Amino acid sequence: MTNQRVADALSRLLAATARTAPKPAVRFPDITGRIEHLVIPTRFGPIPATVYLPAAGVDRPAVYVNVHGGGFVVGHPEQDDPWCRYLAARAGVAVLNPDYVLAPQHRFPDAPQQIYDVVCWAASCDRAWDGSRLCVGGQSAGGNLSAAAARLALELGGPRIALQVLHYAPLDLVTPTRDKPSTIGSRAVLKPWMGDLFDTAYIPDAAQRRDRLASPAWGDNADEIAGIAPALVVTAEHDRLRDEARCYALKLGAAGVLAAYHEVEDVDHGYNIMSSATAVTEDSYARIAGHVAREVSDRT
Repeated sequence: MTNQRVADALSRLLAATARTAPKPAVRFPDITGRIEHLVIPTRFGPIPATVYLPAAGVDRPAVYVNVHGGGFVVGHPEQDDPWCRYLAARAGVAVLNPDYVLAPQHRFPDAPQQIYDVVCWAASCDRAWDGSRLCVGGQSAGGNLSAAAARLALELGGPRIALQVLHYAPLDLVTPTRDKPSTIGSRAVLKPWMGDLFDTAYIPDAAQRRDRLASPAWGDNADEIAGIAPALVVTAEHDRLRDEARCYALKLGAAGVLAAYHEVEDVDHGYNIMSSATAVTEDSYARIAGHVAREVSDRT
């Protein structure tokens, strides 16, 4: 069996068995919220999505497209349910939480193109929210896809994105995971074999990982990003992906489009869904929600 077939088989197994539900400590049970279910048309077919609505009485709220993580191969948008409820309640926005196509059934660039389709759909003027005040963001692989959607919006002339949120995102798929150090060494959540598995399932051709939509922080891929949506970059201190996100933040800053960079201390990749660090998670969420609320308010 070839390495590619092994990676595909293992990624399917991982997707089928992954336990990604947040622990009870980070579910915010006091925030109930209102939700609706809908289906979004895309070039790869219709996909289901959940909309989290702000408090009753908020007329035509801004919208935030949330892109779940999972290494491009695991599809559990429900893992972001606590975050989506929190953001809708605290920032007063409608939060759109869609599914999307996964590897190995769908290789790059299908997922970023589909997320861009979702962003365009969300920006339409005939929605229940104000699509002219739109943000996109995600954690882990969702942050990568959010960065790609923002890049496509820049290159294709819209829609206007008020803020992109890149939360412990992989932004350099060219550099092997084994060459990405962690401050806690082998105890890091993201193991080299995991990164290799995800990257190989998502983009088998190593040369294609140099694409700007796959690796925005690699090489000179960020040389032409003036005018891209302002970015909030959030990293985790012990995460193997911290340095590449910090590198991209510096490039965003040089282009004049870095809203803020924040490193969450003493946590690792997935801290908000795989640990019981409730206070740390809520502090991080409050920081992100504050940025979202300010950006959609300033860009009316």
